[in-house]
Formats: sequence, C-alpha cells, structure tokens
Amino acid sequence: MRSRFSCIIVIVGCVLFLICLSGVAHAVPHSTINFPISLQEYQTLEAGKNLSLVGILKHRVQVSPFNLIATALFLCAIIHTFFASRFVVLSKKIADSDGGNLPRKHFFATICHFFGEVEVVFGLWAIPLLICMAIFFGWHALGHYFNNVASFVEPVFVVIIMAISATRPVLSLAESILQRIASLGRKTVAAWWISILTIAPFMGSFITEPAAMTIGAMLLAKHFYDLRPSKKLCYATLGLLFVNVSVGGTLTHFAAPPILMVAHKWHLTIGRVFMLLGSHAIVGVITNTLVYYLIFRKEFSELQNKCDAANKKHGDNKPIPVTVTITHCIFLAWTVLNLHTPALVIAGFLFFLAFVKTTKTYQDDVSLKSPILVGFFLASLVTFGGLQEWWISPVLRSLKEFQLFVGSIILTAFNDNAAITYLSSLVSEFSTNSSMQKAVLSGAVTGGGLTVIANAPNPAGQNVLSKYFTEGISPLYLFLGAIIPTLLVALCFNCW
Repeated sequence: MRSRFSCIIVIVGCVLFLICLSGVAHAVPHSTINFPISLQEYQTLEAGKNLSLVGILKHRVQVSPFNLIATALFLCAIIHTFFASRFVVLSKKIADSDGGNLPRKHFFATICHFFGEVEVVFGLWAIPLLICMAIFFGWHALGHYFNNVASFVEPVFVVIIMAISATRPVLSLAESILQRIASLGRKTVAAWWISILTIAPFMGSFITEPAAMTIGAMLLAKHFYDLRPSKKLCYATLGLLFVNVSVGGTLTHFAAPPILMVAHKWHLTIGRVFMLLGSHAIVGVITNTLVYYLIFRKEFSELQNKCDAANKKHGDNKPIPVTVTITHCIFLAWTVLNLHTPALVIAGFLFFLAFVKTTKTYQDDVSLKSPILVGFFLASLVTFGGLQEWWISPVLRSLKEFQLFVGSIILTAFNDNAAITYLSSLVSEFSTNSSMQKAVLSGAVTGGGLTVIANAPNPAGQNVLSKYFTEGISPLYLFLGAIIPTLLVALCFNCW
C-alpha cells in the first residue's frame, strides 16, 4: 500500500507540473525576458520600492513566472527523495512476484528500481526543467545557462577524487594511519569506529571532503558495517559521518566547498578560518563521536563478540611498494590543487588510469560506476541550484545573526551548503561583518549532515554504504541519526 502511495505522489507531482506549465505558458513572453535574471537586475528593478520579503518574492515571480516552476520542480525532487526507498521495496516485490527474476529482467520492476535510486532523482526532475527552459526562453538560453551560469567543476572533481581515493594504495595508507590510532584501543570494533569517525573527517581539511568521505565510508564498511550492526546504530553512524565530515573540513580555507566558495571574496585565510570555525569544529567532532559511543557502548560490546567469533581478518593483499603509494598521493594532490581547472584534472586522471594499468599487481579494478552516479547527482543539483537564487538570497538578507545561523542550517538541509554560502557572498552587508560571516559558514557546515543533498560529499558516502541498508537509506531515519550531532555542533559554535 505504501509503495503504491509513493507512485501516486510522483504522478500527482507530474500532474501539478503540467498544470503550472499550462498556466504559465500564456504568461511568459520569453522573448522579452533575459534568462536567467541576475540578482543585480532584480535589485535594480526593486530599488526604491521598499518591498517586504514577501513583496520581493511576489515581485520576482511577476517579473519571471518561470521562477515558480523551477522551485516547484525542485520541491518535487526533494519530496521524491523521501519516497525513494518505497520504490526500491516495490521493485523487489514485483521481482519476487515474477518468479524471483532480478529487477532488470522485468521492465516495471526496473523502472521502479530506477526511481528509487537517490542519485538519479534530481536528474529525472531536471528533464522537465530543461524542457521548460527551452520552451519559455529558447534553445540558445538553455545553452547560455549551462555555459555561463551552472558550473560543473565540482561534479567533475568529485567523480575523479572519489575514483582515486577508493584505490587500494590510498585506502591502505589511510588504514595504516588509522590503525595506529585504533591500536591505542587494542584495535577493537569501537576503537576503529572512533578512530575513523574522528580522524577521517579532519582529513577533509587537507585532501578535500569528498576524498575524506570516500575513505571514511569505505573503512567503516570494512571494519564496522560488515559486522551487521542494528538498524539504529547503522543510521546513527551514517548521520554522524555526514555531520563530522561537513564540520571537519573547516580547519583550512581551501578544502570544504562552502568555505572555498567565499574564501576569496571574504579574504579568509587559514588562520582566520581556524579561529572562526576550526577550533569549534575540533571540539564538536570529538564530542559527537564520544556521545554516540556512550549511547551505543553496549552494542559495541556485542559487535566485538561477533567479530571475535568470526575471527575476522583483513590484509590478504600483497604489500604495496612505497613508490606506488607516493605516486597515488601525487595524483591526489594534483587533482586537489587543480580543482578549478577541469582540463588539468581530467588530463591527470587519464595519466592516473594509465599508471594503475601498469601497476595492476598492486591495484584493484578502478570502479567508475559509483563516482559517476554521485557526479550525476551533483550535476543535477547544480542545475536546480542555479535557479533558486531568486528566493534564497532575499531570505538570507532579511535575517539577523542568530536567525541567519538557524536559517543557514534549515536552508542547507534542502540545498547544497556551498550554494548557501555562495549566495551569502552576494549580500554586500556580509563582506565586512565577521559575525555574519561566521553565522552563515557555521550554519552551513552544521546542517551539512541532515540530508543527502545538504553537503556535496554526502552522496559519495551514501553510495558506498547503501548496500548495508536493504530497503534503501530512509531520509527520515538519516535525519534522526544526524539530529543529535547537529545540535551538539550548533552548541559548540555558539556557546564559546
């Protein structure tokens, strides 16, 4: 029944979209409207009108009714993510009722499974969005949007950094570092869990958050999720990973996307970022991990017994030469340093693939399926995000300091936190106000674990760990798993 309800939700969403389309088609003289309208153009049109927040939003919809369609479709995509797991369940039911055939052998089961892939959801809803763009503003405007407005630098970067970070030499190096820390706790399940969730997030401040997320998720899979913990602990760990990685990238000004977006404009240096955010982040990450450990310490004892009984061993692969590991680190550094130059990033990745081929004795096959799915998700999110400025920017501008902090957390849950900070950088009042800058940045990173779409690295972690959630990752349970760490981090940023 619930699975059918999920289908009904999607159908209703499509019907509502068609209604909006028919209503707006007669209202938009697309030849007279620039697309997309910049924030500066809106502000010029609104100058001297003394409009309230509601008045500004109404005026912007009147100027370009397409704003309403873009946001309505974005909302439909968000709602779809909450029902994605229902489609996975429905797909399995259809497959089982068909003599146990796999979903791909049954057309409708395959379609339902496709609708249940969270990484695909925003791409599906981007299709009607692009059709609307072409109808209302012409094909030329569509090309202009993708060439000059929507930047796909980050999706390309995430695909490549995920692929490199998931290789055996990089994982072995990270594992050996964390193993030394876990040995302080006799390498128990709890010791590995604490080490990964405390140290891996801070790696994000140096090798970028997507790389840290990939490494952290893969090591958690190996040393924790393979033991099949309870559903409650599974979601608590996933939520904690998302929050800690979002917060852990704040020790520097060049790694976390939400800080990188504003670093140049707000003149953020590594020292200033550490004082504003980093010192609080260290306390927040450690506190989060210890609190969840204390909550679940009884279950960790049970998992340790399970691990001892299974006599679980790792490390059967051949030792990796130091030169191979160093070369992988060089390719990783090259990708990070050339983040904003996709041509150099792609060229470096092609040389990297050649190197992997020549050293295949010490390598696993480079899997591109997961990175490409995550890249597709982020590219779709970028496509939608570039059309949400019309309402996010005035909302941020209207908030006071604490309201801005809370508002950033809430907005981040439904939009990539890098987009929130970027739009904040366009508010001139924030450029010289360090208190407002801290409120925006701390709110954006604090809310980065509440949903999969809140922080760019989250889809990478979800993709690696989704196989341990048999019915798909529930957005509601993820939110519940992340809410306690989010509140603790919020306290750390505001209480001292």
